Amino acid sequence: MPLSSAAPQPGEPGARAERAAAPGRKASQLRRLLQGGRLFHDRAPGGPVPRLLMRWVRRPLLPAVRLWRRNLQLRVVAGTLLMSLGVVLLLGLVVIGQVRNGLLEAKGKAAQTQAAGGFAAAQEKANAPLAPGGQGGDAADGTSANNSWRTELVDQLASGGKNAFNVVALSADEGTRAPRGSGSVEAASIPQSLRDSVNKGPGAFQTYSLIQYANGQEPQPGLVVGKRLYDIDHNPYQLYYLFPLTQEEKSLTLVKGTLATAGLFVVVLLGAIAWFVVRQVVTPVRMAAGIAERLSAGRLQERMKVTGEDDIARLGEAFNKMAQNLQLKIQQLEELSRMQRRFVSDVSHELRTPLTTVRMAADVIHEARSDFDPVTARSAELLGDQLDRFESLLSDLLEISRFDAGAAALEAEPIDLRQVVRRVIGGAEPLAERKGTRIRVVGDEQPVIAEADARRVERVLRNLVVNAVEHGEGRDVVVRMAVAGGAVAVAVRDYGVGLKPGEATRVFNRFWRADPARARTTGGTGLGLSIAVEDARLHGGWLQAWGEPGGGSQFRLTLPRTADEPLRGSPIPLEPEDSRRNRESRERATVASMTGSEHRLTAVPAQPGGNDRSSLPVPSPTPVAPRTTPVSVHPAALPGSGARVVARGAEDRSGGDFDSAVQDPERGDANRGH
Repeated sequence: MPLSSAAPQPGEPGARAERAAAPGRKASQLRRLLQGGRLFHDRAPGGPVPRLLMRWVRRPLLPAVRLWRRNLQLRVVAGTLLMSLGVVLLLGLVVIGQVRNGLLEAKGKAAQTQAAGGFAAAQEKANAPLAPGGQGGDAADGTSANNSWRTELVDQLASGGKNAFNVVALSADEGTRAPRGSGSVEAASIPQSLRDSVNKGPGAFQTYSLIQYANGQEPQPGLVVGKRLYDIDHNPYQLYYLFPLTQEEKSLTLVKGTLATAGLFVVVLLGAIAWFVVRQVVTPVRMAAGIAERLSAGRLQERMKVTGEDDIARLGEAFNKMAQNLQLKIQQLEELSRMQRRFVSDVSHELRTPLTTVRMAADVIHEARSDFDPVTARSAELLGDQLDRFESLLSDLLEISRFDAGAAALEAEPIDLRQVVRRVIGGAEPLAERKGTRIRVVGDEQPVIAEADARRVERVLRNLVVNAVEHGEGRDVVVRMAVAGGAVAVAVRDYGVGLKPGEATRVFNRFWRADPARARTTGGTGLGLSIAVEDARLHGGWLQAWGEPGGGSQFRLTLPRTADEPLRGSPIPLEPEDSRRNRESRERATVASMTGSEHRLTAVPAQPGGNDRSSLPVPSPTPVAPRTTPVSVHPAALPGSGARVVARGAEDRSGGDFDSAVQDPERGDANRGH
């Protein structure tokens, strides 16, 4: 749903009431979706219902996933259980198949033997001569005698295997005579395919079928063996032996139960063995990880407990030896660092007294230089200049020693950074005039308030501005200020020689110089940026650098608006908008938009009266339409992230003015001279 232009702002009472009513609205929306049956149909991207469902599904799984990812012993045991379960299942299927095939094969051989004897006995009885008067009479009497003969035959054959098999006799022609069977077995137990096979061939045929009973007994699987024979009248009929597989089923069930019990026991036993074995390895590893964490926290006296002489014991001994060597090395380094800090501090303090005496003598000589010859007068001036540089170096060394000793104190109070910037620019104006550089200020339309130590912030900005003027090659230096959220930032941009790849981090090292052969016209000591970054850290802020060869550099100071407030980002991107990469990106976007446009001008006439911009430090960027709608700002430029463009607030919306001010040297600057 589009937002209305009259929507309440985040800080207004209406917005607070709307936020308070939001949970109730969401609950009512979900209730309507559930009642309407559209829970799984309203799946618009980013809608509340899919996110809520995903949250409900993921919430109970998060602890299990976290435990799975962090517990090596659990993963090994679970993997062992799964693999052993797969192996047991595979072996069980193979064993059960072999046992089933063996039982069925044995049952089939026994059934064939039993059925063969029965078929032979039935055929002998049919071939035996009848008793006198046993055959004759009318047709009806012959049919009754034949049926009686089959019934007697079935009963006689079935009597030899009670509960072991049943016998069924069927006519060769369907419907000629009624079937005869023992044990209440129905004729439907014999498949039609077996009947057809028996009718076609003289041999015995067998198949597996479900034996059905007419007395309500449960059907059971069985083996059916049949053969075509001839009765006393030499008429063909079918004789079938039905062998139930009840005993074989019981045996197979017993085997399955035994295998399942044994397999479960094996799986549990393998899991216990894996847990025990992995525990023997994981426990020392966990102990080593805990001791390593305590060592990294500074508790260098921690050691592993070593028992035995196995590989784990040797690992523990090696770990303890490594920890001991590290402790000794760290102690030596700490002692050396302590001695160095003390040496610097002592030397700096000890040099104060002779330097004061030399300064007093140099001032006397400097005041009387008019009475000297030109060479001596010039020597007096050089002596004074070098003493100034010596005093600056001594002050920086003392400040560095305070930072190293942790004795630097922060005197924070609410200050307006605009006043600090004006004082810094005022002090750097003489150097800028000698270099032919103009210092511009952007973003000072409204107060930039922060709780900070004014002396330290001024020292940081003085270092940045003086370095920018000195290395700016006579081009403009832009000082930009911005405030957003809980952070304030001041960025100093120059268009000089810039920084090579990798120098943006080394530039804050002590006594580091990008060009060692470059002369220090301002008498720098090489400690300015080191002290500046320590001042920024003392405030809980960041001091970062960006640069490109031949494209200048930008140093950004980011401070929290309130003391002890953690920084989440910076309102000014570390890489400026007029960098080479950003300009190329804008040019590519412009070319793409121009080639994709259907209505564009084929030629643009030259505009008379335009300013000459041949002396500009950077080419003109593509004009960007001004943004008039204020947006909320969230700092997003993380420390050390290089160029990361973030949203800017209304007070930082003067990007077009900044670009035009940098590009047009002939244009006046209302902020110049602050």
